[in-house]
Amino acid sequence: MTLILLPPSEGKTGRSRGRAVDFGALSFPELNPVREQVLETLAKVSASADAHDVLEVGASLRDEVERNTRWRTEPSVPVSELYSGVLYDALSYSTLSAGTKRRAANRLLVISAAWGALRPADRVPPYRLSMGTTLPGHGPLASVWRDPLNAALADVDGVIVDCRSSTYVAAWRPSGDQADKWVSVNVVRERDGVRSVVSHNAKHTRGLVARHLLESGKDPGTPKSLHKLISERWNAELDRASTGWTLTVVEHD
Repeated sequence: MTLILLPPSEGKTGRSRGRAVDFGALSFPELNPVREQVLETLAKVSASADAHDVLEVGASLRDEVERNTRWRTEPSVPVSELYSGVLYDALSYSTLSAGTKRRAANRLLVISAAWGALRPADRVPPYRLSMGTTLPGHGPLASVWRDPLNAALADVDGVIVDCRSSTYVAAWRPSGDQADKWVSVNVVRERDGVRSVVSHNAKHTRGLVARHLLESGKDPGTPKSLHKLISERWNAELDRASTGWTLTVVEHD
């Protein structure tokens, strides 16, 4: 089955009321020990005087950092509603049909610095933490999550459509047989024969690609089948990388 990997977004939608996170109800329960360790440390860091330096955020995010200290009691939000921003606006989960949402339940996976891996129906509180952060006592978070995610996602055997940024790829990079079906989605803009990378548009296009895959109802079994499906809508190129594949969506001015 096709797996679509998404990055989290910095923007998150909270709630004023609702039940707190239930670890027993989360996908990949084997990740719970690491989740609790990371979140406990995050809460301590967020309550410290140097919280903004450790988390590498500005003073304007004081309320979001302080909210990290309340992760055990803060109302939880379905992942399908939690994240906002360019990619998630393009995906527009709330407007998907019921059938498409059923496919999304098993095919979408968000790789998170605080929670490891989350599916759309998982409910967690908003948080402020990037995979590029180094937490005291843990080290770089990408390293913290690498082995647990390798174990949790060891059974993935379909095409892996990777819409993540490099920061989150560092936490789980498919290897072995999985790498043969790992396709990273790249987006470039071409003007007068010259190509350039545009990060804002790339996020938007990746969100549209994820939506197109879900709405198609198809389950491409190979990177080449995926390329054919994406080429129905975009000018796309598929290239073999040193590990995995790169699918480049070319947008023209």
